[in-house]
Amino acid sequence: MKADTPNGLPHDGTAQAHFSHYAAPLIDSALACAAALHSNPDAEVLHKLRVSLRRLRTLLWAYRPLLDEQFDNQQRALFKFYASAAGKTRDWDILIALLDETGDGQEKPGDALQAARAKTFETSRTTLEQADVKRALRETLKEANRELNTAHKRTPLPKFARKRLAAAQKSMTKRMKRAARAKRSDYASYHEVRKAGKKLRYLIEFFEPMLAKKQRKATKPLKRLQKRFGALNDVVASEQLLRDNQTLYADDTAAAHALDALAQERKRRMRDAGKLL
Repeated sequence: MKADTPNGLPHDGTAQAHFSHYAAPLIDSALACAAALHSNPDAEVLHKLRVSLRRLRTLLWAYRPLLDEQFDNQQRALFKFYASAAGKTRDWDILIALLDETGDGQEKPGDALQAARAKTFETSRTTLEQADVKRALRETLKEANRELNTAHKRTPLPKFARKRLAAAQKSMTKRMKRAARAKRSDYASYHEVRKAGKKLRYLIEFFEPMLAKKQRKATKPLKRLQKRFGALNDVVASEQLLRDNQTLYADDTAAAHALDALAQERKRRMRDAGKLL
């Protein structure tokens, strides 16, 4: 049995051997959250599940050059489906909070909103239970390890980490430039920045022991970017959710007023996010 490397890497210090070190805790966290859904209707549990799944998708993106492309595409699509199902309840919680924040004293259909939220939670829980998340995640880990451990070529983890981080940084820079040139009404370009920033941050956290101090410090501005762009995403998603469910308001005028308030908040948050480009 080989000793740990100076960087504290187990096994032979290759990217292939280290995959489980990254994946297993994320899978354990996701499974713990999925199991908790049986008795806990808290959307925070669903949010933690979604975060674990997002990190797994980022990990698979990082390992994409070492995995079968079709397998990688299938698994990342599957995790995206799970994360989407897990996130729908939290979307209602965010909408309800934003309406409280921007309501300006207007009457809100509180009971109807809470009922819609409860129904969505039950749908999310049923979807995840029927999807057999536990089996799918275990199979993903097993198949990925099989591919990586039977590969003829071995890739030093530090070299692999720096290369994948550089690819993510390049993508981030490109998307930030595109968003800076876009019109302020072009939310899609801002959304791409948010996703790229999240991926970059997760990679830095994965590979932190192998990175230079300057690279590790990049997490601070990334967290600030995620906070502002995440706040923007919250209000954009809430606008769409309310637009799709205006019938929850008995009064069309009240629904229109709520949408106008969210639109004003979206513009404010886009200005705040744009300052970081």
